[in-house]
Amino acid sequence: MQGKGLIHIYTGTGKGKTTAAVGLAARALGSNLSVCYCSFHKDPVKYGYSEMDSLKKLGARVINFATYHPHMDMNVTNETIAAIVQEVNQALDTLTILLSNEKFDLLILDEIFISIRDNYLNEDRLIEFIKNKPIQTELVLTGRGATEKTLAMAHYITNMECVKHPYYDNIPSRKGIEY
Repeated sequence: MQGKGLIHIYTGTGKGKTTAAVGLAARALGSNLSVCYCSFHKDPVKYGYSEMDSLKKLGARVINFATYHPHMDMNVTNETIAAIVQEVNQALDTLTILLSNEKFDLLILDEIFISIRDNYLNEDRLIEFIKNKPIQTELVLTGRGATEKTLAMAHYITNMECVKHPYYDNIPSRKGIEY
């Protein structure tokens, strides 16, 4: 890929943020671009997330950070929260080192805005990461609640709006469709 890597944000209350990012990754891989897909607050061992396996088969580097998210766990301790904060911050350190040693045409930080929303990551830390990314690397950030500062840095912004969803009619999530 030539030129400056741009910044994409997929945010909003609707379904499709990860799907859009994975679709872009598949397109990039189909054009022989190198892709690194990083998820935050997703546990592929517990929930599957077959899109990660598909990306691996297509040649993407897939990394999972902060796989635990306590949003439904009533027994969360301060130590648990501190561990998640440490893991998310270490993730950015790890990615900084990785990007200095390997070239990726496309880097995806899937659900990174959950880290900001739930106070696992300071917004300024993410902004510094964005500013210091390799100039040629295209960057995708996903998750509900993109911040004004990150939105101001983006070249592409897609706001997924939930107009209707089967969840509200008590239809459970389906493998291959919602996850």
